[in-house]
Amino acid sequence: QVQLVESGGGLVQSGGSLRLSCAVSGFTLDYYAVGWFRQAPGKEREGVSWFWGSDGSSDYADSVKGRFTISGDNVKNTVYLQINSLKPEDTAVYYCATLRYRTLNPDFATYWGQGTQVTVSA
Repeated sequence: QVQLVESGGGLVQSGGSLRLSCAVSGFTLDYYAVGWFRQAPGKEREGVSWFWGSDGSSDYADSVKGRFTISGDNVKNTVYLQINSLKPEDTAVYYCATLRYRTLNPDFATYWGQGTQVTVSA
């Protein structure tokens, strides 16, 4: 059974940093891509980044390039999202999900975690 569990969210001041974790079970990171998505109140869910464990490839949304870094630990079966220089507009629930393709489109996600809240104060 595929499961994803996010952790690491919280309340931080603008300019601060967080590291989100996505612990996966039921598959290995070289089998599926794992993506991070976020959804702010009143907005659609958007793709932030994805990671493919088989070759270490990754990609980012333009809005987060240079501030977010995705990585994976194939031994711990965990995908991380390091978020630096946080802005109030980064406030959202952050989800990780398995992806059938290397894409930031949430329509191609198959299994989702429960999400972790990130709140950035001005």
